[in-house]
Amino acid sequence: MKTLLLFMAILAIELSAQDKFWLGADISGTTELESRGVQLYNAAGEPRENTQLMKELGLDAIRLRVWVDPKGGFCNKEDVLRMALRAQALGMPVMIDFHYSDWWADPAKQNIPAAWKDLNYKQMKKALARHTEETLRLLKQHDIDVKWVQVGNETTNGFLWPMGRAQDNMKQYAGLTQAGCKAVKKVYPDAVTIIHLDCACDPARYDFIFDGLREHGVKYDMIGVSVYPYWDIDSKLETDYHGTIRDFPKNIKRISEKYGVETMVVETGVEVARPKEGKVIMKAIIDAAMNDCDGHCHGVFYWAPELEGQYPLGAFKDHRPTIIMDAFTEAAGK
Repeated sequence: MKTLLLFMAILAIELSAQDKFWLGADISGTTELESRGVQLYNAAGEPRENTQLMKELGLDAIRLRVWVDPKGGFCNKEDVLRMALRAQALGMPVMIDFHYSDWWADPAKQNIPAAWKDLNYKQMKKALARHTEETLRLLKQHDIDVKWVQVGNETTNGFLWPMGRAQDNMKQYAGLTQAGCKAVKKVYPDAVTIIHLDCACDPARYDFIFDGLREHGVKYDMIGVSVYPYWDIDSKLETDYHGTIRDFPKNIKRISEKYGVETMVVETGVEVARPKEGKVIMKAIIDAAMNDCDGHCHGVFYWAPELEGQYPLGAFKDHRPTIIMDAFTEAAGK
């Protein structure tokens, strides 16, 4: 009887962890900002380190990107460890986002790292797996709580172009993706592997990629989505933010049922130049993710809230959070 009760208690803890709705942020640029002498502050004007500030705002997880061999070293595996250790000290689990590039990777560019440019397909799979394993082993050696791992960033058109461009060679994109997922499980068997696409309001791009991955037998755990009303309107997928709020939960419910996996909003953001409207929109995104997805969406992560300047979708002004971030604080208090 005692054994049964213990098993039921452990199961209850595991189910509780799975059911949790996470509020997070990608703050991968933290150490680079610090290297330039940028000091962040809370809303009261008190100096804060970025990870601590996210914690105080009510966030409970951090997302960090990994580049293969970036100029300056920012976001290489050693830099990611530095930032992950800060999250660890605050009890915040980490999502690792492999770009498989030396710099930004997104639907418009998925450049092969310079050190891999002459590899054939078989060699590329080995290089990808080795990079994935080495990065995660470094984190595991320091007891970092890696709960999620993205195998590619916004791979709407595949990655490692031209070899893994999905429109031209879905089989090779699928094989490279599978190599990444297997590498993750070797090091962190319980980590959730995520395949991440942009424009969550657009069903067609999700069907294209995930039908292809299913056809080639790729095993992954979760679908990550980007929810950016600003970019949906810019690309004429929607006419206003209400359309995004209406359509992304519909697609999340649909893909969860079709592919039998759960989802998470791994990137989002709103216009910092219009903070009052931005807070309204962000509250709507979080609320829709929490309540309109039939329980299939398990979190919302803001992308680079601290980023200011040319990027229009940060959430800080004068190096301190605007009221946009109150949407997270209020959600955390519910």
